[in-house]
Amino acid sequence: MHSGLALRDIPKPLNLSDFKLIAFDMDSTLINIECIDEIADAVGRKKEVAAITEAAMRGEISNFQESLRRRLALLKGATVADVDAVYAQRLKINPGANELIGACKAAGLKVLLVSGGFTLISNRVCQRLGIDFSKANELEIEDGYLTGQLVKQAWGEICDGEEKKKTVLDLCRQLDISPQHVIAVGDGANDLPMMSVVGLSVAYHAKPTVRAQAKVCINEGGLDRLLEVFRPWG
Repeated sequence: MHSGLALRDIPKPLNLSDFKLIAFDMDSTLINIECIDEIADAVGRKKEVAAITEAAMRGEISNFQESLRRRLALLKGATVADVDAVYAQRLKINPGANELIGACKAAGLKVLLVSGGFTLISNRVCQRLGIDFSKANELEIEDGYLTGQLVKQAWGEICDGEEKKKTVLDLCRQLDISPQHVIAVGDGANDLPMMSVVGLSVAYHAKPTVRAQAKVCINEGGLDRLLEVFRPWG
């Protein structure tokens, strides 16, 4: 296989059209940044927040919910305008995302974004990339300011690793497909639960704990490197 692409436990050639759904993490997977770190920069707390994010993504903080609450509290005082500026000025779609999503859609797959990030960002990313389904956390806002809390949604409050897994499995039931016909792509420890229940797990420029467990590791290049794993599409 090509440099920068590692495969594990894939016994036979794969056809993209054998799959029915592809699920993506957002921060550092579909996009180039960790949004919570960049929002924290607006209130002078990026270093503190980024250190917690890094530890959580490496799996060194076992309770993602607690780590997120700690980071959210540090965002208090940032504004919606600050979040908008992060989206407009700092966020880039990662290389190959458009190409991979386009190929998946052409092969008949549905696309899910499931993120521990925020709907203020994820809704725009979904629209930009033509994503079919999404779930993310909703920031509580008062008078244009972030309160440091989240809004409880119909499914719950925090989209952590277990909620990511539940979202994938619930969507499989809704679409009447097997989890074995799902691809999950992520980079952090909170992606491991959903990656553990699907047919093909993909680590994208991921933390060591994720690379150690994924069936496909993209260590160099863009997301469209995943297409090299399949026979010509379909």
